[in-house]
Amino acid sequence: MLAYKRYVTVKDTGNLMLTGLPFKSGQCVEVVMIAEDEEKEAILKKLKTLFKETQNLPQAKTISEDQISEEIRAYRATQ
Repeated sequence: MLAYKRYVTVKDTGNLMLTGLPFKSGQCVEVVMIAEDEEKEAILKKLKTLFKETQNLPQAKTISEDQISEEIRAYRATQ
């Protein structure tokens, strides 16, 4: 299956025209439309920033991969 992704903006008319597609004439394609959720994107951006800030804290730099793995195992054991 060939996947092709393109970002376009729906115009005021509610119509959408796609040109220059990499498919053969007569080829059957599936069209899936997913609208961006700007609110979720903003929250995700804030969360990624928080993760970076947390990872740069001095105390975070002293934690080993083994300690992280053990913490994950302990958490999963209680689920």
